Amino acid sequence: MGSFRFFRRVHLAPGLTVNLAKSGPSLSLGARGAHVTLSNTGIRKTVGLPGSGCFYTSKQGWHSGAHTAPELTSATAAPPVQHSGWWTVGEVLEETLEAVGMIVAMALGFLLVVAGTTGGKRR
Repeated sequence: MGSFRFFRRVHLAPGLTVNLAKSGPSLSLGARGAHVTLSNTGIRKTVGLPGSGCFYTSKQGWHSGAHTAPELTSATAAPPVQHSGWWTVGEVLEETLEAVGMIVAMALGFLLVVAGTTGGKRR
């Protein structure tokens, strides 16, 4: 038995795309090789080498942290600091450096595989 699938991509402007799917709409911002997608499940950041199939993606949900916050045990204890939902410059830099590192590692691996398959003698 099969299943019903639906997906449609609509380009609104250069770098701005609306994706329509059975699970709900999403909005993608960015260029080929690096984009951010906002959907009902959260935020997904993707960086890749166009045309290679190599990419790195990370996802951050929309949760507020209220359900995972520790309970206060003392009346004088300070309340826990909750994340505002927006990224700080440090978090963005950390994610970017991690993504660039992963892309460089994948690119080097890809080049080593290609060099290994073409390095032999031809007859």
